[in-house]
Amino acid sequence: MTADTAERQPPAKRPLFRRRSAIPGFGLTMGVTLTVLSLIVLIPLSAVVLKAAELSPSEFWTVATSQRAMAAYRLTFGAAFVAALVNGVFGVLTAWALVRYDFPGKTVVNALVDLPFALPTAVAGIALATLYAPNGWVGQFLTPLGVKAAYNPIGVTIALIFIGLPFVVRTIEPVLRDAADDVEEAAASLGASRFDTILRIVLPALAPAWLTGFALAFARGVGEYGSVIFIAGNMPYKSEIAPLLIIIQLEQFEYARAATIAVVMLAVSFTMLLIINAIQAWSRRFA
Repeated sequence: MTADTAERQPPAKRPLFRRRSAIPGFGLTMGVTLTVLSLIVLIPLSAVVLKAAELSPSEFWTVATSQRAMAAYRLTFGAAFVAALVNGVFGVLTAWALVRYDFPGKTVVNALVDLPFALPTAVAGIALATLYAPNGWVGQFLTPLGVKAAYNPIGVTIALIFIGLPFVVRTIEPVLRDAADDVEEAAASLGASRFDTILRIVLPALAPAWLTGFALAFARGVGEYGSVIFIAGNMPYKSEIAPLLIIIQLEQFEYARAATIAVVMLAVSFTMLLIINAIQAWSRRFA
């Protein structure tokens, strides 16, 4: 082969979907990943969709948009969204206090943040119902004010706040630990107020992590069942959540109807999480 022939040869093409790596095993690890995801996620979700497909389109629409189902959707997604917003505010404050300050009992507070992770959801629901019931420790003071915290949508939101707070705190905490204090000190030395420093430096840096924590708290709230049924009251059209409606349909052996409600929840949840992830990717790109 001459030098001219070698120069005319096209350069070797690189793989389109991955970069060359010195560490082998991409095919094996990707195969294991896809297999596990298929067995745990894709196949069960596909089975739910296929079960719902047993109904005709008109029957599917009737079940999915019934008044009882629509009321359950509004409560489930609305309470999960409100709870995620509340956790988004207090989660940032909690993470800030745990990272930036040392105070007596910090270890105890740190453990209490993780308590909803380890506590069985039924135990959490019973505890919250006992606490916020009209004759409970907190409810007895709210009842004279005309506030009924338990056995209505307010109780559902309280339960979702309880189980969703750790997701926001533990997502934001590593970002705060890695954030350099000298940037805030430089802003202060240039004359920026504390409010301007937080608004223009701290919060933009926390935005991707905050969106991740918000999405995790929202997703957990949408699918929560155990801690909600004890404090919700479970009254149709008022305090009945969508997961409970699915359980009721299953107990009546209406499997296709239960799968229909599950498919609607799956579609709405996936759409909202996709939007949140797109916003998160955009914020990281232009941060």
